[in-house]
Amino acid sequence: MEHLEFHRQTEERLLRYAAVTTQSKHGDGQWPTTDCQRDLAKLLYEELRALGVRAEYDEARCVVYGWLPAAHLDKDRPIALIAHLDTAPDVKGWDVKPWVLRAYPGGDIVLNESEGIVMAAADYPNLAQYIGQDLVLTDGTTLLGGDDKAAIAALMTLAQYFAEHPELPHRSICLAFTPDEEVGGLARDLDLELLGAAVGYTLDGDHLGWYQDQTFNAAEAFVTITGRSVHPATAKGIMINAADLAGEFLASLPEREKPQYSSGTEGFYYVTSVKADCEHAEIRLIVRDFDRAQFRTRQDMLLVYAGRINERLGEERVRVDIEQQYRNMGEILSQYPFLVADLEAAIRAAGLEPRSEPFRGGTDGSALSFRGLPCPNLSAGYENAHGRFEFVPVPSMAKNVEILLHLTER
Repeated sequence: MEHLEFHRQTEERLLRYAAVTTQSKHGDGQWPTTDCQRDLAKLLYEELRALGVRAEYDEARCVVYGWLPAAHLDKDRPIALIAHLDTAPDVKGWDVKPWVLRAYPGGDIVLNESEGIVMAAADYPNLAQYIGQDLVLTDGTTLLGGDDKAAIAALMTLAQYFAEHPELPHRSICLAFTPDEEVGGLARDLDLELLGAAVGYTLDGDHLGWYQDQTFNAAEAFVTITGRSVHPATAKGIMINAADLAGEFLASLPEREKPQYSSGTEGFYYVTSVKADCEHAEIRLIVRDFDRAQFRTRQDMLLVYAGRINERLGEERVRVDIEQQYRNMGEILSQYPFLVADLEAAIRAAGLEPRSEPFRGGTDGSALSFRGLPCPNLSAGYENAHGRFEFVPVPSMAKNVEILLHLTER
């Protein structure tokens, strides 16, 4: 394996890709949610074509496809490899200034001397395992975007390697780069017929050598509360304070079934926003659980909590609308055990011990698996995602290229 070459190429690519703004946003029903994602999509499309890879760019849907036909195999089983273009909206994601710390010596890292921004080793103990490695960092004022541009860098390096080495055997590879994963896009506009693979893998997540074959079941609930406002001096028997009802509804949620009290396969309710005055209140919350039956029960209980308030008032003032987001891909992947077996074998062939745990979130693969493309997730190897202290160890990207080489040879 040309590990040093992978090191150089993935680093160069991540530095270029991270400087391109692709931050998505919550909200307005537009897909993609930001036009800036098209800038990276077009760049990747042109880069694939320059490598001699057959590619297609669906500009309207902001999806890039690439195809590497099978080489020197008696039997082919096409494989899809998928990464997302956008970066998270949690922290400023534009004007990104990536840089490389060579041979990290350990200890604190000064990201921005003029602004006094330091990544303290005591706050981020994961740094200790990367002593001696080259790290791609930010200036501490933005996120880096290694989620998911570290994956894109690895996939594009894989494409270059096979384009430059046509003598190497590999199965058909179908690449896809999709928008809006961070805001629930879930590869909604990926054309599976055009893609042309029956199985695939997403590349997303932290910690090199980890993979996920289980995710949460997920839904979002919208609680709308209608009050009745009147001057407080004459409010007796008339006023119905929507803000008070919002508090009553929130108090109904189980105190210990929240993200800050849960781990492993424990589910939760998570209130993401509350807006309230006397006349009107809105609560948004997400519901998560690995077990499908318990997931349904959680959703049913939201209706029960609203129903109790309405019954007490004698009229419907609290309404709950629930939108399904994604399901536990483990339900589908359990029917395709060879996908995880192949992935574990590829990770071991690259000199790592595969590790996995139920993923307390979702991936594009959650939705794709239920759409007919069984799709476990391989970590992209970034660290501290969705924050100003995100970083990517360059050897992790290079090692992921090796894993993908073994995976596509199988």
